[in-house]
Amino acid sequence: MAIKKILVVDDSPTDAHVLAQMLAKNGFTVATATSGEEGIEKSKSEKPDLILMDIVMPGMNGFQATRSISRDPATANIPIIVCSAKGQETDKAWGLRQGAKDYVVKPIAEDDLMAKIKTL
Repeated sequence: MAIKKILVVDDSPTDAHVLAQMLAKNGFTVATATSGEEGIEKSKSEKPDLILMDIVMPGMNGFQATRSISRDPATANIPIIVCSAKGQETDKAWGLRQGAKDYVVKPIAEDDLMAKIKTL
């Protein structure tokens, strides 16, 4: 599946902007959401080809949003890459158990992220 549209779910305006700029520079169309709840809504309305999900957010966290999106038949086919400052192996394992396809630790290296996107 060719990935063209990416939804960035992150409550940090700085992190979301950096990711959006990085993705746009590499030819992707970017939509953003600032909470887990908004990420779930936009996964249904925007129909992205990929979701980049932060973990630490107020309200619903990224683990909960990932689980909800990956278990909903309407959005289950959308791959999710967790992008978080939480870099413990237990965080990575939990993220993958919630339905994420991959996990990258912030700060995100552009080359690493682009390589992961290409493998999906």
